[in-house]
Amino acid sequence: MRTGKLLGLLALMLFSVSVLAGDLIRSDHPERYEVQRGDTLWDISARFLRDPWNWPAIWQANPEIENPHLIFPGDILRLSWVDGEPRIQVEDRVVRLSPRVRETALEEAIPTIPMSAIRPFLARSHILDEATLDAAPYVLTGREGRVLSAAGDHIYARGLTEDAADAFNLVRRGDPITDPDTGETLGYEAIDLGDAELLSNGDPATLQVTRSSREIRAGDRLVEGITELRRAQLTLGVPDDPDFAGRIVHVLDGVRQVGQFSVVVVNRGAEDGLEPGHVLRVFSATETARDPVTREVVELPEEDAGDLVIFRSMDRLSLGLVMEARRPMQVLDKVRRP
Repeated sequence: MRTGKLLGLLALMLFSVSVLAGDLIRSDHPERYEVQRGDTLWDISARFLRDPWNWPAIWQANPEIENPHLIFPGDILRLSWVDGEPRIQVEDRVVRLSPRVRETALEEAIPTIPMSAIRPFLARSHILDEATLDAAPYVLTGREGRVLSAAGDHIYARGLTEDAADAFNLVRRGDPITDPDTGETLGYEAIDLGDAELLSNGDPATLQVTRSSREIRAGDRLVEGITELRRAQLTLGVPDDPDFAGRIVHVLDGVRQVGQFSVVVVNRGAEDGLEPGHVLRVFSATETARDPVTREVVELPEEDAGDLVIFRSMDRLSLGLVMEARRPMQVLDKVRRP
């Protein structure tokens, strides 16, 4: 009798684990999927999972494959169940041909999020603190005393160090980014003006403008470009703190409405435990309504607005890409751990 009860309890526990694991999987998931050029890991994860950031929980890397965590176009992903738990694995991609060797460039690996949406924000510094802006080298003047310069022109700059980089982004101080909770200025949007190449160092140094998106004038700053995360190979996850919370405080590129693939600034950063690859859920800012009976003002419930992925984290700010927009978003919307 006791054995029967133990077996029944064990069966119930296994069933419960299976149900919990099954909650990760979409009911309409494919059994197999061939990775296509242009796919992202987020897209692929969403085919199998209810929440794409749970991908690491069910991904089973093939130990015999070099770079097992990278997925390439042409790979076949297979969903299987091991001890009642879902597992996704790449079918054997090893091609046993001799003496030929098949190689796939790392650049062809499927990125976590669409590179086209974030590439401009990886290549150039767009958010800087006041101290960094004030200390950055600056444009003195254009050649022959020109007030405005553009691509192809030579410019003169002061403040470059002896070991200065060979190339710079040209930026102009934009609007301050303020924390709505504390009123502190967290940084400034550095408006992109173009790129410049160092021709000769000195005081002043000589540079040539290689790209211009706006006219360049005296006082504009030179900053070294951001080079990390060129391929956006991020590991999806969530912040460790279950009570993590913040707000969207800015939208880049002068956009007011936030939608899919918008790049937003969150008023939390590395100091708050936020890292590249972390997924945050966006909740619409609380609205109010006047009760027609009592005449009191009532706060309406927050609504799930979408999800974003952090791709660059600074000390007190982070840049995130909106991956899903289930309703319109805007500045001051809240972000929390899903």
